[in-house]
Parts: sequence; structure tokens; C-alpha cells
Amino acid sequence: MTDISEAEKIHAILIDKFGGSKGVRDANLLESALHRSFATFEQTELYPDPIDKAAAILESILINYPFVDGNKRTGYVLVRLLLMANDCDIEASQSDK
Repeated sequence: MTDISEAEKIHAILIDKFGGSKGVRDANLLESALHRSFATFEQTELYPDPIDKAAAILESILINYPFVDGNKRTGYVLVRLLLMANDCDIEASQSDK
């Protein structure tokens, strides 16, 4: 799982490369978004599949808007890292519609 400091570093790298404003708008929302995909209920994972985990993180980042700027691109990178850590990835190109 990506921790808050790693997510902040990823965010800073993306802002440096593509522009925008750095910073965390709400650290609690960021922490919540990162932990959501690993949530359990009665010792059962709510998101057992890596794709479900990735979707939960992406939705939480996009809805909670924890960063000042760059939430979509940071969410996308966090999703890709989670998927690749589980031997999965997104297979698409810019020409795919």
C-alpha cells in the first residue's frame, strides 16, 4: 500500500513535470483514500481483487479531492502502481476510444 508520504512525493513529481499547484488540501481525506481499498469487515476484505482496490482508490481520490491540484493524474499513477504491484496493468492507448 502507498503511504501518505509516498503519495505526496508522487504528487510533487507530477506537478513538477506537468504543472499546477503543489500541496495536500486535506491530509485526512488522502489517508482515507489510500486506506479505503484495504478496508475489511468482519475480517473480510471489502475489495479483494486488485482491480477493485484500484477502483476504490481512484474513486476516493477523485471524489475527495485531497490535493490542491493534480488529483486525477495523481490518482491515475497510484492506480497504476497498485495494479503493477499485483501483476496487472491498464492496457489502452490514446487512440483507443
